[in-house]
Amino acid sequence: MSAVQTRRGWLKPVLAAVLLAAAGAGAYLSLNQRPVAPQVGFISITGEKIAPESLKGKVVMVNFWATSCTTCVAEMPKLVETYNKFKGQGLEFVAVAMSYDPPNYVLNYAATRQLPFKVALDADGSAARAYGNVAMTPTTFVIGKDGTILKRYLGEPDFAALHKLLEESLRG
Repeated sequence: MSAVQTRRGWLKPVLAAVLLAAAGAGAYLSLNQRPVAPQVGFISITGEKIAPESLKGKVVMVNFWATSCTTCVAEMPKLVETYNKFKGQGLEFVAVAMSYDPPNYVLNYAATRQLPFKVALDADGSAARAYGNVAMTPTTFVIGKDGTILKRYLGEPDFAALHKLLEESLRG
């Protein structure tokens, strides 16, 4: 082997390593990009239109629930506590009743529990579809100020972890 071949012999393994590292970094970044929250509006039980534009630049929790869901009913007081703890820092919260939940049940539940946040009806199921065909309740999304979904909770969240996420997101 000549001196030129020996000096160039290192080139292929180094190029291969660089290409492999670049491909790995690209895959890592694409897997770690957060999905953008759907641009869906809601109609609250009071008739208020909640436009996606009104939520931009805010940390938002969207909770899909039903009055017939025992886990939803059990977690609701903790969600109220969470909202009350963080609303002064700018947290927005929309509790979205599933399409199969009778509107009069939702109205009664919200009134008797004095829910302090916005409660919406997803009468046609379009919000649940837009959020990835939500079928299991409760399902809660935490959306960052940049409009990306920071976390999706299926079932009752770990409230200590949720509060930490909200503290970090509301500060940032």
